[in-house]
Amino acid sequence: MSRPHPRLPIPIVAEATVSKRPQGSPCIALLAGEASGDLLGSDLLRALQVRFPNARFVGMGGPRMRAAGLDAWHDIAELSVMGLSEVLRHLPRLLRLRKTLFRRLLDEHPDLVVGIDAPDFNLGLERRLLRAGLHTAHYVSPSIWAWRESRARRIGQSAERILCLFPMEPAIYARYGVHATFVGHPLADEFTASGNKLKTTTTPAPAGPLLALLPGSRHSEVMRLLPIFLQAVVRLRRTIPELRVTIPLASDALRELVETELARSELDGIEILNGQSHPLLRTADVALLASGTAALEAALADCPMVVAYRIAPLTHALVKGLGILKTHRYSLPNILAECDLVPERMQHECRAEVLAGDLQQLLCDPAAAAAQRKVFPTLHQILHAAHGQRAAEAAAEALADLLPIHADL
Repeated sequence: MSRPHPRLPIPIVAEATVSKRPQGSPCIALLAGEASGDLLGSDLLRALQVRFPNARFVGMGGPRMRAAGLDAWHDIAELSVMGLSEVLRHLPRLLRLRKTLFRRLLDEHPDLVVGIDAPDFNLGLERRLLRAGLHTAHYVSPSIWAWRESRARRIGQSAERILCLFPMEPAIYARYGVHATFVGHPLADEFTASGNKLKTTTTPAPAGPLLALLPGSRHSEVMRLLPIFLQAVVRLRRTIPELRVTIPLASDALRELVETELARSELDGIEILNGQSHPLLRTADVALLASGTAALEAALADCPMVVAYRIAPLTHALVKGLGILKTHRYSLPNILAECDLVPERMQHECRAEVLAGDLQQLLCDPAAAAAQRKVFPTLHQILHAAHGQRAAEAAAEALADLLPIHADL
């Protein structure tokens, strides 16, 4: 799916197609391809409705975007595939879907097309639409700050405006002459910026500290990380036998895998939750989690953490050998703080004994946990959009000037 879609002859859009729509009633296409994009898209749609109450919204989305008012031509389930083998198996269907969307968008000729994340699918489609004369934007920049920064130039050939979730991203795009805008991170809107833990009950808390385990959202991540995480728990309970452990499932599909690994570990008393990672992180004393968005969630929830990750050895060797990876820090809290705020245990350092030692320090040394908590409110502040706006509101404002004929509505 990373290969560009073959170029097709671009149909000529008849004048009548554009003039069908009443003046002052813009049509905006939103294209989301996964559950996180559906959430982002629904918030963006509602913010755009405030600015353009007569607008019509079409495209691809999930239940949240449909509930917000999207005329969904396709559902996100049609694009939600994970893993190289699954992508290859579905590649012909995905290419047909992109071709169908391309032709329908040309026929509809919306005033603006916004691709929401899903860069492998959306950026190629946006590029062809931009060449065909449509206005395009992309919401959520790929991680150009981590690897292959030069992708910024090609991304700029797909979208007239890149909406960035992280404050360091627009400067990178500017080096390549691409217009990018920091709109804030939606997670910063979900969490309050205080260091106070959420009180979920008035009854006395159970004895023993609470450890949140978040081994990832993908099957391959959980298979690779959960056994190591559970071995770390075994070691940690030797010194902290009263330790409580909870695992929030990223999806119901992971339950069988997690239960199988728990049975193998012979650990008892571990609670499994369906989702609920946010309330768990608000109440946990410490978290052990896979590198990714979960680390940002933990920081915003004021939960001290240890971050760990492993990828296939061959993949790691290729990434390092080819110099593709440009960052020497991996977790979002460390990247945003520009210092080694939280322990990062990657590849050979991701071992049970190392993780157990890191967690024990956070649990037994108040100064270690306090050092992280001292910086977390700053991370929250820098992830907020300017002028107190929510991320969706800032995104809608950044898109508004791509709709100049409707700017005064």
